[in-house]
Amino acid sequence: MTITKERKQELIQEYKKDDQDTGSPEVQIAILTTRINNLTEHMRTHKKDYATRRGLLAMVSRRRRLLDYLRKLEPQRYLNIIGRLGIRK
Repeated sequence: MTITKERKQELIQEYKKDDQDTGSPEVQIAILTTRINNLTEHMRTHKKDYATRRGLLAMVSRRRRLLDYLRKLEPQRYLNIIGRLGIRK
């Protein structure tokens, strides 16, 4: 369910804007997307795991808020991140 420290560091390295960046919206969205994808796979096999479902919905909501913030702040960064992560169709 959770992502390893190594995987999290890979995501930070891939999506950071500069050397000190660990908490920009892009990094947070990338980490949440990875966690959401892992939980989605879990939910496919454990359909009645309602506690996980609640956590998954909370993560999706948090990612949605971050995406809305980024779209309002800088639309081009928003388009770049959804393109790189393949979130929107």
